[in-house]
Amino acid sequence: MSARPIASLSLGFGLVSIPVQLFSAAEPSAGVRLHLLAPDGTRVRQQYVSEKSGKRVERREMVKGYEFEKDRYVVFTPDELHELDEHDDPAIDIVAFVPADAVDPLYVDKAWLLAPDKRGGKPYALLREAMRETGRCALARWTFRGKQSVVLVRPLDEGLVLHTLLYADEVRRPADLGIAPLAVSKAELQLARQLIDQISQDRYDPAQFHDEERQRIQAAIERKIAGRQVVEQAPHEERSGAQVIDLMDALRASLGPRGAKAAPASKAAAGPRPQARKARDSSSTGSRPTATMASEGKAASARRSSRAKL
Repeated sequence: MSARPIASLSLGFGLVSIPVQLFSAAEPSAGVRLHLLAPDGTRVRQQYVSEKSGKRVERREMVKGYEFEKDRYVVFTPDELHELDEHDDPAIDIVAFVPADAVDPLYVDKAWLLAPDKRGGKPYALLREAMRETGRCALARWTFRGKQSVVLVRPLDEGLVLHTLLYADEVRRPADLGIAPLAVSKAELQLARQLIDQISQDRYDPAQFHDEERQRIQAAIERKIAGRQVVEQAPHEERSGAQVIDLMDALRASLGPRGAKAAPASKAAAGPRPQARKARDSSSTGSRPTATMASEGKAASARRSSRAKL
């Protein structure tokens, strides 16, 4: 089934207006949707009830309000809201070109696809190739579905992708979380870098990953349709990683055989293991290893046997 355009727009590039069509970048049929049903299997309807009177309120009777204090609202009529709403604008006005990596992915909200509309193929291809050669993307303003957004337009494959961006006051950064800075040792950093190198890839392949939860739900739906009993999901296997206390041991275990050869210096820096200290302590107190005592016992027995023969 071919994709259907959501809207016809124009992409402003200097004095050039490029007619484009807007498509969703997400596949709507990819998800599995479960409906709320009554116990007898029939559909249910949602109703709104007044908290004060308990009576049902029809949607046409509802108004919108802003809560400025607890349980206190300022109310807007539909006409007032209509005056405040941004009206959709088919024009995507480019205001600047920035380096391709200038926008932090944290600000990216949603992705759309842009395709050339009638008589827009040549200027569309010109803008795409110019951005690709210069390594830059376009920042633009766009109003869609009653909301004004800053958008990023970038080349991808043979087309253009439009990303709506979040505003600065809509984004939280790690600095807002109060994360305490902690120092790491050179040995720990070296092992961590080895682990990164061991499982590094040159590119992201989306086909490598699958939505396993959706596949389980879809399989259960197919069994239901076929009249089979749904099998209860096996209990989740707990990861043993939570039991590892020593960070260096965890990094070495992650590296596997290569990690065992990686850090003899770090073992020396970390100090002797408890077993080594125990062996030294036992030797200093006069105790001897079990294997040595057993061999000495056999030698004494042999000497007694030879004296008896004499």
